[in-house]
Amino acid sequence: MDDNIIIDLFWQRTETAIAEVSQKYAGYCHSIAYRILQSSEDADECVNDTWLRAWNAIPPARPNRLSAFLGKITRNLSLNRYEKSNAGKRGGGVMEIALSELEDCIPDRMSVEGEIEGNRITEMIDRFLDAMPKQSRDVFVQRYWYLSTIADISADLGIGENSVKSILFRARAKLKQLLEKEGVLICGQKTC
Repeated sequence: MDDNIIIDLFWQRTETAIAEVSQKYAGYCHSIAYRILQSSEDADECVNDTWLRAWNAIPPARPNRLSAFLGKITRNLSLNRYEKSNAGKRGGGVMEIALSELEDCIPDRMSVEGEIEGNRITEMIDRFLDAMPKQSRDVFVQRYWYLSTIADISADLGIGENSVKSILFRARAKLKQLLEKEGVLICGQKTC
């Protein structure tokens, strides 16, 4: 079923919307949740919570891209669940490794004006991604949005693991340079 029709079903408050969105996007949302949580049961719960969040958000929201809207909800729910279940534990999984790679190019903590600064940084990252070559953007997004492993990215895109690592290294360096040029204070492991 077309996404616009599914969104219309949400707007009409028809329960068929949940069945349709589940049929079309359950696998996609489950893969996002599973990569973060590494548990099918937890991923299933996050996917079910995604449908509830979508039901509560549409209306008033009318997403331009339903897949991105649902993916963002699933990712946020999964990250929150991961944080709760791993509070106080020392990391070492894919998520910790991927996010630690970004420590030197993304601000550690937001200031009092955090919301405004966060929106500004989001816009800069969007422009940064738009300017990247497609393959580099795909590698970057798979690693830092979907939290894919280097091996998974390599297999998915048909390029060597060393190429993936090089693309990510260069992208992080360019992102850090862009943010510093725009006056964003970077406080990672090696700076500040």
